[in-house]
Amino acid sequence: MQCPCESGETYKTCCEPFIKGEKEAETAEQMMRSRYSAYTQVAMDYIERTHDPKTRDETDMEANREWAESTKWTGLEILETKQGGVGDEVGTVTFKAKFETEEGIQDHQELSLFRKHEGKWYFVDSSDPTKKEPITRSEPKVGRNDPCPCGSGKKYKKCCG
Repeated sequence: MQCPCESGETYKTCCEPFIKGEKEAETAEQMMRSRYSAYTQVAMDYIERTHDPKTRDETDMEANREWAESTKWTGLEILETKQGGVGDEVGTVTFKAKFETEEGIQDHQELSLFRKHEGKWYFVDSSDPTKKEPITRSEPKVGRNDPCPCGSGKKYKKCCG
């Protein structure tokens, strides 16, 4: 059986050893791929075990289990990995997961943060990489008829605007 994480390897040689606890993920990407595979196998003990110990109790594992059981997982695409290598302590993985629920086919894009604790990788948090942060100006906006900030004495619209 091909590994659900779409690494090109078999499940037995790719993610299964992580999920069964026979091997530890060496990189943030391995952790992310193995967690995806765990969801496809409804291996919720692995999902819980690899969640950041500091926030593990805040996670609704029963809701996660219900979601995993009611979902048909159809694909994983790694979009970007930053840091998260063997010698790193932190890393991020941006990915797109495809799945099907009773609401239909869906794409879920996520930026996941991973951190090492006592030499082991853990999932810490996630965010939506498609949502842009609002721009905040460091200085007030200059109106067209305001004096130009360059100090020329002219109106902004006739000078630098």
